[in-house]
Amino acid sequence: MPATIHSVAVEKTSGDLARNEQLAWKLAELATKAKDAPVDAEAVAMAKNRIIDNAAIALGAANETAVKVARADALGSKDTGQATIWGLADRFAPVPAAFANAVAVRFLDNDDCYLAAEYSHPDDNISPIIAVGQQMGVSGADILRGIVVAYEVHVALVGTGDGTGICLHKHKVDHMTHIAAGTAAGLSSMLGLTTEQAYHAINFAVHNAISSRQSRKGDIGAQKEFVPGFSAEISIKAVHHALHGLKGPNPVYEGVDSIIRRFLNGRDDDGAVYKVELAEAGTDALRNIMKTYPKQHAFEYQGQAIIDLALQLRDQLPKNGDAVDMDQIKTIVLETSHHTHHVIGTDAQDPQKIDPDSPRGTLDHSIMFAIARCIQAGEFHKDRAYQMTQAEKDELRDLMARIETQFDQRWEDLYHDQDPNVQAYGGRMIVTLTDGSEIADEKTRANAHPGGDTPWQRPDYEAKLADYTKDLVSDSERARFIAAVDDMESLSGDQLATVNLIVDAGQLEAPDTRGIY
Repeated sequence: MPATIHSVAVEKTSGDLARNEQLAWKLAELATKAKDAPVDAEAVAMAKNRIIDNAAIALGAANETAVKVARADALGSKDTGQATIWGLADRFAPVPAAFANAVAVRFLDNDDCYLAAEYSHPDDNISPIIAVGQQMGVSGADILRGIVVAYEVHVALVGTGDGTGICLHKHKVDHMTHIAAGTAAGLSSMLGLTTEQAYHAINFAVHNAISSRQSRKGDIGAQKEFVPGFSAEISIKAVHHALHGLKGPNPVYEGVDSIIRRFLNGRDDDGAVYKVELAEAGTDALRNIMKTYPKQHAFEYQGQAIIDLALQLRDQLPKNGDAVDMDQIKTIVLETSHHTHHVIGTDAQDPQKIDPDSPRGTLDHSIMFAIARCIQAGEFHKDRAYQMTQAEKDELRDLMARIETQFDQRWEDLYHDQDPNVQAYGGRMIVTLTDGSEIADEKTRANAHPGGDTPWQRPDYEAKLADYTKDLVSDSERARFIAAVDDMESLSGDQLATVNLIVDAGQLEAPDTRGIY
């Protein structure tokens, strides 16, 4: 059946809106009836791919400071639960385990992505769902259903075309709000909650997951990486409390003091301000996960195609040996969308984005850095891209100053096109040399995108896993883990602990300092 577009209207007076007309109730129905819906084999296979991707990027960041701190925080709960932490063979309580895993997955900014009215990393939902599934001893099939449901809800809230979706960033609200809704729905489906319980879980989670986007501005710190950890914690507790019959604040979306009314468009308009497209609960196969895209490069998604383009153009630039002759580059202009120009480009007017001494959390949101580093190094590796000598930094600083981004309406239209076969997050790059000649090309989508030049398949996820964990995990352990993921439908109870990749060929480091825990 075709999906239904639901209008989300703010109440004029408290109590106007019947429960079954509220967005949280409709999300709860979709979650709790998912067990009766047809199972989409492609969606389940993609959920498995994303679990493998989570393992890769989590262990790829295992010894970064923020990840070490989050993991150390969880060690106090050792042997108090059944949840696992990437890299460790022990068992932990579900909340600290989910927190540690979610931080590790997010750190490299290399997890999957979906962009529409809002921005999102839908695999932020996976860590809490696996942790709670292991804790509660459900089946592997239940975990996979929970992940597919979480993606379904998360993507629907971000937007699926025809003007749907709830934009948060326009109002400087962080996208954790949508993560929490997706996770609460996924957990509710996995655990078999009633619609009433799921409704209150979603209300609890969404209400408590409001935060500002200051975490992504200025001198970016660990809060950016910790956001999915906080969301996991909020969502697990929301479901836990709903299971006890506790009621969440409602209507969380449409109420007179709700998030829409006080934080989003509803501040100025009490009519139908948003539309959300949802599958028919219990009837339609859930496939929103198939709309999401993996990241090949450890950089914000809007830079993925640009990185591919920069590497492609590098082959045509004048060389001095194997290196590009930087002295022959006069300017580099990137014609692109508003977001790429305004948020990660020169229109951000952020001096830290053209300073190679800036922290990684800033550089992985600077398209000037990405372009310059690709031209300099001839690759964009998750580690090596951000590990620079002083001489390389000096050269980069000089080249980044010659890079300019420009808004182009064509790329803006492609960015917002509602047809997934047309929608694109790329740009056109023009390199002007000192002799006045130009080298130019464009790319609409990243190579790894489902509509890109080389769409990612299972071997690509496995290759990423091997690359990101090569110094930590043995080949035999990787093979065992992949086999466990592939066999998830047959796993249950204590067997779910096998859905974890153990560090057996390297070392997981502890923080350098001691905190409260």
